[in-house]
Amino acid sequence: MPILVLVIASGVLVPAATRAEPSSPAVEERRQSPAEADADSEYNRGVRARVVRDWPGAVSAFRQALALRTDFADAWNELGYALRNQGRYPESLDAYHEALRLRPDFPEALEYLGEAYVKMGRLDDARRVLNRLRPLDSHRADELAEEIAKAK
Repeated sequence: MPILVLVIASGVLVPAATRAEPSSPAVEERRQSPAEADADSEYNRGVRARVVRDWPGAVSAFRQALALRTDFADAWNELGYALRNQGRYPESLDAYHEALRLRPDFPEALEYLGEAYVKMGRLDDARRVLNRLRPLDSHRADELAEEIAKAK
């Protein structure tokens, strides 16, 4: 028992400066510099650009996010949205298809894909997307159906 007390007491008496704490280099390695932005921060930058309708800025940020993480379905979807809002429909279709390849039952990507088809006058394709969307998200399906109806 006296040995246990000595061991416990020695831990308490160790000066704070010698206790295991992260050294300055270890802490610095965990910090991320602005130049080393990760996919999530680039995605967030793209969303901020989208909110203010800075479509070129959004495209740039989403492309950067995808360069860092190619399997980022949300970034592919948002890239498609930003491209579509610039009238770059074929590129937006590619982005939506990639989002849906990564996440086949992605309601937002399906709705946006359908809306891109409507803008392109491809109403039969939009209706096929609508049929796929209905069981996943009735609200988004209603929005797409409304866009299709307006285009007739």
